[in-house]
Order: sequence, then C-alpha cells, then structure tokens
Amino acid sequence: MKSIIDIFTEHPKQNGETYFQHLRCAATYGFSMVFSGLAAIIHAVFPFIFETAASDCAKKVITEVERRAEQSIAE
Repeated sequence: MKSIIDIFTEHPKQNGETYFQHLRCAATYGFSMVFSGLAAIIHAVFPFIFETAASDCAKKVITEVERRAEQSIAE
C-alpha cells in the first residue's frame, strides 16, 4: 500500500519535479485558464473586449506544457 507521501509525490517525481514545484506550475496553469475563461465570457457579451485574450492564454499554456514535457523526457 502506498504511503500518503507517495500519493502526493509520485506524479511530480515522474515529471522530474518536487511536490512544491509541481504545485506552483499546476496552480499557475489553473489560474491562467480561469482568467482565460473569464475573459472569454466577458468577450462573449462585449465582443470588443479581450478579443484574443482567451486564445492567447490557451496557446501560452499549451506551449509551456509541451516544453516542460519535452524537457522531462530529455532528462
């Protein structure tokens, strides 16, 4: 049976990170996506506001996730 610590650290270790490094990164992505979603909702009502904010944010997160995945594989 896995220990409590293993449950929290197994996935970050698979990606070459500590728990807190993974926490910071995942939270950053999450907050970016929340902002992106809010910007898209505001844009839906007011199409002249945040014209590219949601797609720009999504592209940035995707690029960063792919970069980190490639870096993890290389290590």
